[in-house]
Amino acid sequence: MIHKLKKISIQLLFILALLNSAVYGQILNEEVLKYAKALHALDNYYIDTVDKGKLTEKALIGMLKELDPHTSYLTPEEVKEMNEPLEGNFEGIGIQFNIYKDTIYVISPVTGGPSEKVGIQAGDRIVRIEGENVAGIGISTNGVRDRLLGEKGTKVNVTIKRPGVKKLLHFTITRDKIPIHSLDAAYMADKNTGYIKLNRFSLTTNDEFTEAVKELKEEGANSFILDLRGNSGGYLDQAIKLADEFLSERKLIVYTEGKSIKRQDNYATSSGVCKDNNVVVLIDEGSASASEIVAGALQDWDKGIIVGRRSFGKGLVQRPVNLPDGSMIRLTIARYHTPTGRVIQKPYNNGHKEYEKELLKRFDHGEMVSADSIEFPDSLKYYTKKNERVVYGGGGIMPDIFIPLDTTSYSKYFNDLIRLGVINSYILKYIDEKREVLQKKYPTIESYIKNFRVTEEMMNNMAEMAEEKNIKKEKDDLVDSSEEIKTQLKALIARDFWDMTEYFQIVNKKDKEFQKSMEVLNNWEEYRNRYLMK
Repeated sequence: MIHKLKKISIQLLFILALLNSAVYGQILNEEVLKYAKALHALDNYYIDTVDKGKLTEKALIGMLKELDPHTSYLTPEEVKEMNEPLEGNFEGIGIQFNIYKDTIYVISPVTGGPSEKVGIQAGDRIVRIEGENVAGIGISTNGVRDRLLGEKGTKVNVTIKRPGVKKLLHFTITRDKIPIHSLDAAYMADKNTGYIKLNRFSLTTNDEFTEAVKELKEEGANSFILDLRGNSGGYLDQAIKLADEFLSERKLIVYTEGKSIKRQDNYATSSGVCKDNNVVVLIDEGSASASEIVAGALQDWDKGIIVGRRSFGKGLVQRPVNLPDGSMIRLTIARYHTPTGRVIQKPYNNGHKEYEKELLKRFDHGEMVSADSIEFPDSLKYYTKKNERVVYGGGGIMPDIFIPLDTTSYSKYFNDLIRLGVINSYILKYIDEKREVLQKKYPTIESYIKNFRVTEEMMNNMAEMAEEKNIKKEKDDLVDSSEEIKTQLKALIARDFWDMTEYFQIVNKKDKEFQKSMEVLNNWEEYRNRYLMK
């Protein structure tokens, strides 16, 4: 009897550890006693032996599924590995992922990593790995990592279910060393403008950013493009520090507030390195969390002009709750608010399934191609802190200047070239054959950008490689996608010879959001009066 009571006590302590010890007395109520009694009955009377630890874990997971989409349970192994994408290096396929309803969701491919190179996209579902079904089998994060991590140079085959695509997609990914950097690119876009692209907010983000700003200012930069497109967020303190670089002292950056959490305000200091510089911030539907904090703060203080499309809308604060066995609950405790009071988090009242479909619905409703399809009720109207111009809440940050998604150059042929890794395979083959010639002919990125041309012979050779993978080109495919394919070939060759900065130097020349940003900064007074004034 004493032994049985001891086991019950352990289970009770497991539950009680969810909360601070100061409130233990308050939760010794019917709900806790109900669970303890049920577990006691299972342990003593159920027909077969049960794993009480596993049952408790499943009970926790089931309970948390009834809450918001970002409250989650992590096993001890998952806790250990949780911060790896933000803090270190590893060898694998290069994706950020999460597991929801027994499905592996790709949050985003690591920029420049093996998965991005073959065409893995945010929102993809991995359903098979090496032919093994991994959907609906209760796979853990550790189980995913065991299958996808591996030595550099080894290959792994994955099958993807992509939203909006009926057929399953098959990819062969070559594992590689995955560097974890916040800063993808920093270069002078013209003699006055510095361009900085951040892919996440990690422990080193602000250090990387300020170092880049210092170097760009030494080259003559007095205005900046801050590219946060596809930036899924990261550490709150890094977002606050980055916004601080643009805002003057005592300006509110963001505040958090919840039912049991008192309002906490975060203010700018006097140390910002870009307080006196004009800035354009680029965002899109992949910009989330920390990215939205920065964009929202600059927009609310009329500091910068926001260009692009409405951001993702992730504005919930998670606190880790450590459990006795080393596992953890990432518990949502508050919401982020921009300085005007706007809530960043988009609604999730209709359940997790509808929440997942929200980005797809933006496509269906036409929001990605026309700002006119977006309607905001007056109840979501706010006024900026300095010039009292109208901005809107309701989830995500709406840009000041909307740029529609350009799908005209993305034919099925082009998508297949990326998806099946043809472009990347061709580039590797091309560089291997031409490395010495290219190095002698283009010793600098400047000479490469100015003089290198993707020839018709290169296009034909790539098309032959595509034919070997049963990718057939139609006449209209090359008409629609020729320039985009050539741009990607040139940019990816530059990336392999130099780095991601050089890649963006090339692709940005054809990028509409980037071009608009340059126009804004080169005509700042005109655009400031139009978009930042009441």
